[in-house]
Amino acid sequence: MEPRLYRHWIDGTDLVPFTVTVKETDLYIRAAADLRRKARRIVLKYRSQLEEHIKKNPTFQASLEPVPMPAHPSRMVRAMIEASTEAGVGPMAAVAGAIAEYVGNELLTFSPEIIIENGGDIYMKNRKKRVIGIYAGESPLTGTLGLEIEAGDTPLGICTSSGTIGHSLSYGRADAVIALSPSTALADAAATAIGNRVKYAGDIDDAIAFGRGIEGITGVVIIAGDRMGAWGNVKLCETSA
Repeated sequence: MEPRLYRHWIDGTDLVPFTVTVKETDLYIRAAADLRRKARRIVLKYRSQLEEHIKKNPTFQASLEPVPMPAHPSRMVRAMIEASTEAGVGPMAAVAGAIAEYVGNELLTFSPEIIIENGGDIYMKNRKKRVIGIYAGESPLTGTLGLEIEAGDTPLGICTSSGTIGHSLSYGRADAVIALSPSTALADAAATAIGNRVKYAGDIDDAIAFGRGIEGITGVVIIAGDRMGAWGNVKLCETSA
C-alpha cells in the first residue's frame, strides 16, 4: 500500500488527529477531541446501509454508469446516485466522498470543526482559513501548491482523482484532478468524471469546461505533468510539504 503522506498536508495541527478503519473504509480525522469511538459507530452504520443496498442491488456496486433511483433508498445511497447521475459515472465513484461527508456531518454534533480524509477525498468544516497541500504524484508541482479554504465556504468537499496514483479506476492520465462542491459525494463523482477526460496535458481546457457544466461543482483544478488549469472558487497559494 502506498504511504498516504498527503494526509498530513492539511493545516490542522490545532486539532486532534485519529484514524478509523472499517474494512475498505480508512478515515483520517481531525476534530476538537478524540472522537474515534463515535466515528467508528457512525462508519459502521453507513457501511451497513451501503452493504445492505448492494446485497439487494448488485449492479449498484458494479455499474460504471448512473443507475436508476430505487424506492426508499437510505439518504447516503440517494446522495451517491444523485451525484453519480449528475457527473455521468457509476455510483461507487461517489462512495469515499459520501462516507466522509455523512460521517463528518454527524461528528459536527460533537466538534465545531471536522476534517476527514478518505483516500484523497476530503470533507471539511472549518472555523478559520486552512490550507490543503496538493499532491500530484510525480508532477513537479507536487508539494509546491496549496488550496486556501475559507471558513465561510465550508462544509466543503475537496476530492481528488488521479490516473497515475493509487488503485482507483480512472480512464485518464492526469496526475491530479480536484473538484470542489458543498456535496462531498458530488465532488468525488465529478473528480472521477473530469479525470476520465484527461489523457494528455492538452485535454485540460476541455476537461475543465466539462467540470463547469456539472451543476453543484464550485471549483476545479487539474494537474498533468508540469501543466495546470483551474476554474471557479479556487484560491491557490504557494506551500512546501
